[in-house]
Amino acid sequence: MKRTIYLSAFILTLLIASCTKEPLNSDATALRGLSPDQSTSEYLTSDEQIFEALSIEDNATQRSYVPGNQSSVYSISNEVSANRVLVYNRNSDGTLTEAGSYHTGGTGTGGGLGNQGALALSDSRIFLFAVNPGSNEISFFYIRGNGSLLLLDKIDSGGEGPVSITFHRGLIYVLNSGGTGNIAGFAVNRHGKLFELSDSRKDLSSEMAGAAQISFNGSGKALVVTEKATNTITSYPVNALGRPGMMQTFPSAGMTPFGFSFGRGNTFFVSEAAGGADNASTVSSYFVNNWGKVSLLDGPFATNASAACWVATTKDGLNLFVTNTASNDVSSLTASKMGELDFGNDGNTTASDMGPIDAAVDHQSKYLYVLCGGDDSIVSYEIGDDGMLTQIDTDAGLSDGASGLVVR
Repeated sequence: MKRTIYLSAFILTLLIASCTKEPLNSDATALRGLSPDQSTSEYLTSDEQIFEALSIEDNATQRSYVPGNQSSVYSISNEVSANRVLVYNRNSDGTLTEAGSYHTGGTGTGGGLGNQGALALSDSRIFLFAVNPGSNEISFFYIRGNGSLLLLDKIDSGGEGPVSITFHRGLIYVLNSGGTGNIAGFAVNRHGKLFELSDSRKDLSSEMAGAAQISFNGSGKALVVTEKATNTITSYPVNALGRPGMMQTFPSAGMTPFGFSFGRGNTFFVSEAAGGADNASTVSSYFVNNWGKVSLLDGPFATNASAACWVATTKDGLNLFVTNTASNDVSSLTASKMGELDFGNDGNTTASDMGPIDAAVDHQSKYLYVLCGGDDSIVSYEIGDDGMLTQIDTDAGLSDGASGLVVR
């Protein structure tokens, strides 16, 4: 029955008229979503369509990120007074150079968010999306060829306390962890404006879920959420119109599932903080199919570390790095193509600055970047054989409560 519904929705999508191009006002204003009768004719499904709708004069020939454009690392300041996206340009040797900051138009909380994924890049890496946890909004940026940002729009997040955001083929989903908690979906319309998708808000498994992260799977046909307080992996199938279906739940293999990262296809790796207990953290691997059904592949795999909370993977999905906030170090693990876990780097952890939290790997899988909340810094590592890490740089001076890390 579900397949029949999805097929009908797909046929409907093919019949929808094509989008037209109109300029975007330079002053980004908060939108509260279009009315429920907005059809998917407003829903642009590719970065190129979005770019055309925006009529950006700056660097107008750029349709996607290409080698030679500035590669940068982005984080959010999460300040109460005014949230900003912090930009660090990457040098050829993997080190970073501070390159300014850009206001999101919203506010942060000034404290830790207990999350992973506060920022998300679009498919071709020319757009950036960021959460504003203090003002309950998300912001939408264009990334210029030199890595600098242009704020395009912002919109209410559809809930309280947005902490994590994900993007796939024009769809944007945000996890709201405050209040009773929910997920909500958004897209960009033919005028280049964000709007909330009707019927896209879905509850979590509990009003006290303590959810940490949301992400599309590799195919974009399912959404996955980790819930720390309920020890649950929550998932939703996504239909052809971009709407989530019935929530499904799967018990976490380890206690306190926190951050996660997709490797190859629909395989993902979850850090399990074990409530912060000393040397009790674990990691597990899972598979989620296109109907949102989650299966355990391996784990819980003991890392012998404390407060393992964030995960980053190499492009091939065979190496993963887990930041251990209480241990002040990073664990290197390997994964087989079947998701079987083992230690990398001869089982050794790599020291970091105080309180490592978010982590991100560059797209060539040569460098790892780690945000350290204990001393407000970003530490850069070169990735060697078997996941060995060599520290090459430290950039200090981030704001207290900074969150999220993505590499363009």
